[in-house]
Amino acid sequence: MTAAPDDWTGGVIPDGVTVALLDGGPEIVADVRLGGVVCGVRPSAHRDPDQPDLALLDVGRPVPAAVVVTTNQVRAAACDLAAAHVAAGPVRAVVANSGNANACTGAAGHRDAAAVVAAAAAALGAAPGEVVPMSTGVIGVPLPADRVVAALPDAAAALATGGAAGERFARAIMTTDTVPKRAAVRVTGPEGQVLVGGVAKGSGMIEPALATMLAVVVTDADLDADACRRVLAAAAGRTFNRISVDACGSTNDTVLLLATGTAGAVDETAVTAGVTAVCAALAAAIVRDGEGVTRVARLRVHGAPDPVAAEAWGRAVATSALFRTALHGGDPNWGRVLAAMGTSSHRFDPDRVAVRFGGVEVCRDGAAVPYDHDAAVAVLRAPTVDIDVDMGLGAAEAALLVGDLSAGYVTINAEYTT
Repeated sequence: MTAAPDDWTGGVIPDGVTVALLDGGPEIVADVRLGGVVCGVRPSAHRDPDQPDLALLDVGRPVPAAVVVTTNQVRAAACDLAAAHVAAGPVRAVVANSGNANACTGAAGHRDAAAVVAAAAAALGAAPGEVVPMSTGVIGVPLPADRVVAALPDAAAALATGGAAGERFARAIMTTDTVPKRAAVRVTGPEGQVLVGGVAKGSGMIEPALATMLAVVVTDADLDADACRRVLAAAAGRTFNRISVDACGSTNDTVLLLATGTAGAVDETAVTAGVTAVCAALAAAIVRDGEGVTRVARLRVHGAPDPVAAEAWGRAVATSALFRTALHGGDPNWGRVLAAMGTSSHRFDPDRVAVRFGGVEVCRDGAAVPYDHDAAVAVLRAPTVDIDVDMGLGAAEAALLVGDLSAGYVTINAEYTT
């Protein structure tokens, strides 16, 4: 088994399977048409009003799918419809707007989401249940559904194949993102080859419990709905579920997997490796583009009794404002790592914990060890920082990707609606 390309998750690729990175996103899969148009959902200081804010993707026919949506108790109307439509059967299209979350908008918000879905379906010649909606932006503001509905015929007419169309879709779903996010791979296994391409948005409100983003992943592998659910659960669990920018969960998280089947049947473990690689790349791009983020920590918690505990301890560190400010300042204050883990409900023995910043051991058996302070600072001031925590309790592990907390984050979010 080998490591996946640029896979910060610590995952491995099964023997006999190769995963090669490609340029692009969902558009690498045959028959996928996509794009974005300007419809003026919401003027924003965070985006160019001449950039698209309404995105559409169509695979041409209903196909098996799986979706995961936010675990937040306050859930946007689009999330409710997305979950319902995928549960009901195959889907073929995605309609997504940026600039307005359509969350905390009551019954009217649900009617607006349904109207957008109906208009997208009509423009594509599809059934409403075959369209998955997504929304992202400001919470608590009514969606200008009339503008979205009016723009959908033009959006459908402008659908295209190729990289330019993929880039336009990616830009149309951006909010505070500074760069579009796409990733693609070719997976080769004993049974043949499949393609996997994905697109995502996310920069703020990123919390490791699905994370805060929109993502669409398309593969040409032949999977049924149950297989789609297994593949997506495995991939999201190691990637989107293990990133953090600000420990703030969103109302709108949605990750959709579509399987067109044109490449035929391939071993599910091979497809999972490819989908995981794409999700890992998109998740990493989200953290690197996080609001105010100046450096990213690859946090590995190992020596745990089971993966659940390892992830819980990692999450406790990832959501600690004290840890993230120390990361921002390049401060080797390893006590903040142990203190954060101590807030978890999973018990451990502090006297067995060891911590390393890069190659510099700073803590052993729960206590300080002599170390080169300047070397530790140099490690922590790099754009990407490796932090290794050994719990001394077993063989399980979990890896998380964490952004620092800077004054830039405060500035962006102090003025988000103004």
